[in-house]
Amino acid sequence: MTFSGVFVPLVTPFAVDGTVALDALERLAHEVLDDGARGLVALGTTGEPGSLTGSERRRVTEVVARVCRERGAPLIAGGPVPDGAAAELVLVPPFVRPGEEGVVAYFRAYARRSPVPLIVYHVPYRSGQTLSATALRRIAALDGVAGVKLATGAIDADTVALLAGPPGGHAILGGDDAFVSPLLALGAHGGILASAHLHTARFAELAGAWRDGDPARARALGNRLVPLSLALFAQPNPTVIKAVLHAHGRIPTPDVRLPLLNAGPAAVRAALDEWEAVQRGCGPVPVTAGSSCADAGDRDRG
Repeated sequence: MTFSGVFVPLVTPFAVDGTVALDALERLAHEVLDDGARGLVALGTTGEPGSLTGSERRRVTEVVARVCRERGAPLIAGGPVPDGAAAELVLVPPFVRPGEEGVVAYFRAYARRSPVPLIVYHVPYRSGQTLSATALRRIAALDGVAGVKLATGAIDADTVALLAGPPGGHAILGGDDAFVSPLLALGAHGGILASAHLHTARFAELAGAWRDGDPARARALGNRLVPLSLALFAQPNPTVIKAVLHAHGRIPTPDVRLPLLNAGPAAVRAALDEWEAVQRGCGPVPVTAGSSCADAGDRDRG
């Protein structure tokens, strides 16, 4: 399946003068693919698309698309859909709360005009629209819908019902980083994980462990990575992630654009501590023998 494993929704790095640091973006894209990401997302929420100009969005998408072509990696586009994109990430219509029938009709119409398949982004605590497992199955059955990014903020009854009999050929991708391990345990195919900018190899290993039927290793990895994800999302995304990437010298500044504000020092220190704990192989549950979680070879060392 094209949409399986870990996809990293890339941040948009900013230079000291406030412009988009396209060279840093390109380098970051190569780094996460080197470390085991299956593919990339350009201009998801983590990329701050609402604060970019139309020209900036196009340039960001072009850079990420070029890296994906060079690397043979699938690209999910959250903004302008470039040639060669594997899918478009499309949010369930926010704010208006059209009801399930309206959502299904919206995606039926959207898929008909989209040049690529859709990944439906279901995040009810942002969109204000809940969807039942029945509605998600109806959307999955639409021509031109390839999968769903499931970010409900919980492992609720509808999530369990959907994963108890996932639609054939339809990718279910976790979108809440702290919940991705239980979602994978229930049968999700992968995740779109902003946390995977950091310790990308560990998140890829987590997905692989559940896929390969190694629950002991998967649970240990998941328990080790949850505190990192929680720390990275302690303040509005992607503020803490950008601060940690900057502290590690991977992007030129930690800056975000309004309405976001840069992460506070206490939150950044807490996230750096959790990154270091994973790097040292420390965590609440010992990792099983043979896991690479205990080695310190990840490229995102400080």
